[in-house]
Amino acid sequence: MNPKSTSPFIDLPTLNPEAQKKHLEDRNAGRDPERLAIKYAKMRSSPFVFLRGACSLYYDALPDLPCLSKAPLAWCCGDLHFENLGSYPGWDGQAYFDLNDFDEAVLAPCTWDLIRLLSSLICGADALKAKPEEIDQVVQECLLGYRDALLKGKPLAVDKGNAKGMIKSLLEEVAERNRADFLDRRTKLIKDHRQIKLDGLKALPVSPEERAEVEAFMAVFAQTQKDPHFFEVIDVARRIAGTGSLGLMRYVILVRGKGSPNGNYLLDLKAAQSSALNARLTQVPVSQPHWANEASRVVAVQNRMQASDNRFITAVEFQGHSCVLRRLHPSEDRVAIARWGSHLDHLLGVARTMGQLSAWDQLRASGRQGSAIADDLMAFAENPEWPQALAQAAAYMANVTQLQWAAFLEAPPRVK
Repeated sequence: MNPKSTSPFIDLPTLNPEAQKKHLEDRNAGRDPERLAIKYAKMRSSPFVFLRGACSLYYDALPDLPCLSKAPLAWCCGDLHFENLGSYPGWDGQAYFDLNDFDEAVLAPCTWDLIRLLSSLICGADALKAKPEEIDQVVQECLLGYRDALLKGKPLAVDKGNAKGMIKSLLEEVAERNRADFLDRRTKLIKDHRQIKLDGLKALPVSPEERAEVEAFMAVFAQTQKDPHFFEVIDVARRIAGTGSLGLMRYVILVRGKGSPNGNYLLDLKAAQSSALNARLTQVPVSQPHWANEASRVVAVQNRMQASDNRFITAVEFQGHSCVLRRLHPSEDRVAIARWGSHLDHLLGVARTMGQLSAWDQLRASGRQGSAIADDLMAFAENPEWPQALAQAAAYMANVTQLQWAAFLEAPPRVK
């Protein structure tokens, strides 16, 4: 990242480290202290990881520019960065590559997802082993992919049959994975019974009370399913995953599935909270549809944006919390950024696909609950001026993130 490359049309803000500290403490209030400490430790490592963990701060600093506030409304994942795209199992059993994190999903100007994606590429330049001039090319290629895809107005999907480069390699690799190997990585086998590995990296132990609560919930949930025995609980642990959501109530649940030991399945039960974009959206303003609960929002937007419905994902209520329950699968993975490093052609190819996917997912969800129709998105794409303005705004937001990270290091939030 080049901290001197600022946008020419707006001054960088002066940040108050103590005010930022309070913001983060308020946003993360009530979270599991052990996993919240892990989150803050990760956020200290780089501006890019900080960006991942401080979505609300990012949008609070988003400037009121025409390319951002006047763009057509679209369904957005809300927290789009280059590590929030990956493979997942579709309804047809095939692995797809797509946007894959919808915790912050909202109705917003269509460029909001894209500017955060571009900012992540700039902030992540060191991790990508890319020079500033190379990142400039990557940003332009991502913008080109997005604009061209909107202009065509037809949402497409990325699967093993049409993927290229690093994404094709990923989809070919995950297609070869089997359930037993996946379970062996996440669990340990004792005789013919599996237990979740409590390694402090992906899982932590639960209290007897927590386990009893999860088992009771799953017993009731199982009775609503065609095969109740599938959901018989074998083991439970607190799950460690992601950055922004670390510390929220989240469990990994080992269930009987199709039989022990290699037919077992892993489920993810995760609390949903209000979107980090809400405060900024009230200033634009953009009103949101009514949802039964936060988990219903997450599941509904994911299903309408992704190319194929996930094989198992549903909104549930657990201990008074709105939660998303989904199945973990061997085909879920991301393109490892370390493998992109020093290969500009690989970066450009992936960046173009990421831009295309951002447009295709918005087109797929167009005309739904207040989002612009495809014709309006296509008309917006015809304007030749917004891509350069958005690139400049992304450079500005990358520098804001650098300042926010420095303030975070100066006044780290407390773990309560």
